[in-house]
Amino acid sequence: MDDNKRRWLYSRDNLMTAVRSLGYPDKLGEEIVKNLGSPKAMDRMTSYIYQAKPNSMEEVVDEMIAIRTEIETWRAKKDSEEANARYNEMLYYGLGNDEE
Repeated sequence: MDDNKRRWLYSRDNLMTAVRSLGYPDKLGEEIVKNLGSPKAMDRMTSYIYQAKPNSMEEVVDEMIAIRTEIETWRAKKDSEEANARYNEMLYYGLGNDEE
């Protein structure tokens, strides 16, 4: 098993344990894992659960949505930066059709 898979499984198991520690069903944990997907996001969610000790499933789901929104915003920003860099490169160097 490679390190990435091992890391993902470790983060998933920790998150599932955290969800169970609040007395919530495994199905909630499984849905959170599916929606977050990455070890870093799952670790953030696990930390939130242990630190905030949310009183309802709604609070847990709200935090999951907040984490997903932050990730999506970050990805959109990175995509925009990449597109802007390519556009600026095109403006600087041209399209490569010019005869010199």
